[in-house]
Amino acid sequence: MIDYTEGSGKQYHTGVGIGDVGEYVILPGDPKRCAKIAEHFENAKLVADVREFVTYTGTLDGVKVSVTSTGIGGPSASIAINELSKVGAKTFIRVGTCGGMQKNVMGGDVVIATGAIRMEGTSREYAPIEYPAVPDFDVTNALVQASQKLNIPHHTGVVQCKDSFFGQHEPELMPVSYELENKWQAWLKMGCLASEMESAALFIAGSFLKVRVGSCFLVVANQERAKKGLSNKQAHDTECAIKTAVEAIRILIKSDKQKQ
Repeated sequence: MIDYTEGSGKQYHTGVGIGDVGEYVILPGDPKRCAKIAEHFENAKLVADVREFVTYTGTLDGVKVSVTSTGIGGPSASIAINELSKVGAKTFIRVGTCGGMQKNVMGGDVVIATGAIRMEGTSREYAPIEYPAVPDFDVTNALVQASQKLNIPHHTGVVQCKDSFFGQHEPELMPVSYELENKWQAWLKMGCLASEMESAALFIAGSFLKVRVGSCFLVVANQERAKKGLSNKQAHDTECAIKTAVEAIRILIKSDKQKQ
């Protein structure tokens, strides 16, 4: 592959190099969330700010950790995990937002993904569609333990990943409405918990790169509850999901040290 950085030693898209990031990385979508997440670290410093990729590095329990934003969707998320893994990152937790799908998934809850529906395009350039998009077992368990410890209402299950936000929320306007609406009903019948945009690409890319990946999300609202005329609380503060991810990394750091 051509070195587009012309020997700078930094990754082309994310701007990070060897030593800039820790082995444990939190991945929000919004660059503006990075500073908020970095407040949970000790001695956090901005190490890169390129395009949608903002990176802070600090420590948790004496171990170097980082946060890097990925922007929206699978393409940029896969770029982030690829480049971060090249400079030493080995464990990733995606923190973001989602829309609830099952009636019991309420705004303000946290969803922890145990698998992702690959209704997006990025993962297809890594693996055939038959290969499942699943998170790392240890990371997922750590997220569950963290939410239990923090008494955060949470759900575990499959999430749906797509490339078009408006294809989810206005499917009837799309030329392929027949496909979007029929598949949405299938996901509901299968018990899919929520819809978001990055996990499938991250899980598949992580499998290929041999790194650990997990995901947790704040439920912003639930369009299925709204359709049925049920109460539909909205939540926009991602702090509960952030705290879950940070605590999960603490659990993983402790567990990894014991294994070593």
